[in-house]
Amino acid sequence: MKTDVILSELQFKAVRSSGAGGQNVNKVSSKVILTFDLSLSQAFEEAEKELLFTKLSNKLSNENILILNCDEDRSQLRNKEIVTKRFFDLITKSLIVPKKRKATKIPRSVIEKRIKAKRNLSEIKQNRRKPDL
Repeated sequence: MKTDVILSELQFKAVRSSGAGGQNVNKVSSKVILTFDLSLSQAFEEAEKELLFTKLSNKLSNENILILNCDEDRSQLRNKEIVTKRFFDLITKSLIVPKKRKATKIPRSVIEKRIKAKRNLSEIKQNRRKPDL
């Protein structure tokens, strides 16, 4: 992953934020929308791209464009920093390859211990019953 190349491929767009904010929200475009075209990106190798396509499939549009937005802060610059950080966190988490699970055999002692505990509990419950006449 080449961060400097990725930063040059990111596209930012500032729009008016919705919600509360008084008169400031009517005149300032503080919401930042980040768009990143994953299919045209030069920053990733083919194997990394395939991994990103599978992991981010529910976040990608039909044209394989990742869209993130942020309107948490009143400052456009701060929102740009937040959305960029969120983007890089998402990419780094998606590039982690999960370890293969190794199937393990349950030890005989564990199985015997479980069966012994079941038998013991069964005997305790049998002793609680009223005797048959």
